[in-house]
Amino acid sequence: MTHVIKTFDEYRQAWKKSVEDPEGFWAEQAETFQWHKKWDKVLEWNFQDPDVKWFINGKLNITENALDRHLDTRGDKVAILWEPNDPNAMVREYTYRELYHEVNKMANALKAKGIGKGDRVCFYMPMVPELAIGVLATARIGAIHSVVFAGFSAQALADRINDSDCKMVITSDYNHRGAKNIPVKKIVDDALEMGCPTIKTVIVHKNTGDDIAWNEGLDVWWHEVMEGQPDTCPAEVMDAEDPLFILYTSGSTGKPKGVLHTIGGYMVYAEYSFRNVFQYEDGDTYWCTADVGWITGHTYIIYGPLLAGAKTMMFEGVPTYPDAGRFWQVCEKHQVNQFYTAPTAIRALMAQGDEWVEGYDLSSIKVLGSVGEPINEEAWNWYNEVVGKKNAPIADTWWQTETGGILITTLPGVTDQKPTYACYPLPGVQPILVDAEGNELEGNNVEGLLCMKFPWPSILRTTWGDHERCRSTYFSMYDGLYFTGDGAKRDADGRYRIIGRVDDVINVSGHRMGTAEVENAINEHENVIESAVVGYPHNIKGQGIYAYVITDHNVSDLDKFAKELRAVVTREIGPIAKPDRIQVVSGLPKTRSGKIMRRILRKVAAHDLDSLGDTSTLLNPEVVEEIIEGSEKPV
Repeated sequence: MTHVIKTFDEYRQAWKKSVEDPEGFWAEQAETFQWHKKWDKVLEWNFQDPDVKWFINGKLNITENALDRHLDTRGDKVAILWEPNDPNAMVREYTYRELYHEVNKMANALKAKGIGKGDRVCFYMPMVPELAIGVLATARIGAIHSVVFAGFSAQALADRINDSDCKMVITSDYNHRGAKNIPVKKIVDDALEMGCPTIKTVIVHKNTGDDIAWNEGLDVWWHEVMEGQPDTCPAEVMDAEDPLFILYTSGSTGKPKGVLHTIGGYMVYAEYSFRNVFQYEDGDTYWCTADVGWITGHTYIIYGPLLAGAKTMMFEGVPTYPDAGRFWQVCEKHQVNQFYTAPTAIRALMAQGDEWVEGYDLSSIKVLGSVGEPINEEAWNWYNEVVGKKNAPIADTWWQTETGGILITTLPGVTDQKPTYACYPLPGVQPILVDAEGNELEGNNVEGLLCMKFPWPSILRTTWGDHERCRSTYFSMYDGLYFTGDGAKRDADGRYRIIGRVDDVINVSGHRMGTAEVENAINEHENVIESAVVGYPHNIKGQGIYAYVITDHNVSDLDKFAKELRAVVTREIGPIAKPDRIQVVSGLPKTRSGKIMRRILRKVAAHDLDSLGDTSTLLNPEVVEEIIEGSEKPV
């Protein structure tokens, strides 16, 4: 079992060892797992191709390490605790033994439906235990899971299914979300109608029991495929570098990227980072409020906790249903010890008032976590004082879909903490700051672009079907470095503060949205000639989406037009990408080579008009004044 760092001295020693002898350090962590065959070599890598391999020729199955190896010691302890959307509905618990049997039954069901090693299975499901069971069953038989957040549109779902040639979709009839019932099965049907020729089966979990359309020969009920299946299933022996999952993330170009993670390195890093960052102790109840449709749910709801033998909670609902006290009611009810959520949720609940927190006993909470975007100081202080009562240190975690696990964070109760600073790299993580030319900025009190100079075990291996895109996106900017796309500061004591994206990606409520993706959707509207999308400061979401739109005629009813545009974006991507503000303009500020000057648009959107810089060199400098005037009344 992974050694958990308990003092700052231990942290410094572990980090030093991990940098001086990375292969020895990670071999030590990997020893705690069950391997069918030990690795021949710990690491081979270069960032030029890029080509990274960990635990070379090691043979294993990740589900044996998340389930089977716990059966003798904690088979009757709770593995997954599920809290439903409706606070009066029944809580469900699965012990490690029960979860093991359910996963095996589902693994047999998948095999019976023709799924085998290397096949891709798409999940489009609400936050129910069956999602975790399905994901683990897929991994058990050596298939590759691709979970799509069940808030994306049919078009976005179809794009992701087709990019990875999925053979199966697993979904639910409906998704309970607050007061709404969302028809997820219908969205899957719509996606398939758009053309997903590789899909042979749709497994439907009966979540609400409400009526749905049924496609004979394609659709099959979850409970029917599970019926009569044996509750044991030999785990497929996999290579450490075989694919585990694909997870799509927005990039600065319109097409989502299928980030690929492999089994061995991801397993070792997920468990190590979970146990250390959350200071998890046997018997604790850990709750991450994320959705499994995002990387946080993969690593810190399913894999990390189960590999560590933890009790992990899944929550079906939303923070404000039936009222703004729901998170705290759940924490009290289940005596939550580690609570991990996003700054967006923290800010939204802070805006509702302290009284929603004060009615609940939160004394069980030992660690508070923050994920998805940099947390602002006001929210950090509220979280610390009102929720944690200054007794629960905050793990302000920085990482990405591509990193697979947390890279920079405070270690609660171990390292010091400083509001707005993610603070220190975990052992095995070697961050550097560089200037625009890629020169390393030595020493402290510097600000630059955040890069990594050495691989950690859970680094992405490629982007599905397009290795060149992986190279050009992450490894081509600076020779021999992984470029995160974020700017950062390093303070006098070596703590890191993440400033935010430096590419054309907006961080909306912790979810990355490529500006090109949103622009492509807006441009689908028949009256739109061109659009430019930027992020702007939003007091709840962190960043909001601001769209500048050129139309083919004068728009007389701006509200109606804005409503149509938001509907188009919802249809193409999903409601998460809807622009918060829309401004109709006659032109966009462009360089003489035709490049849109987004820097100016960002400043106008943020009402930062004192530092627009020299606009006289633009092709059309006069349009800037018009845009500034119009920015007073976007719709």
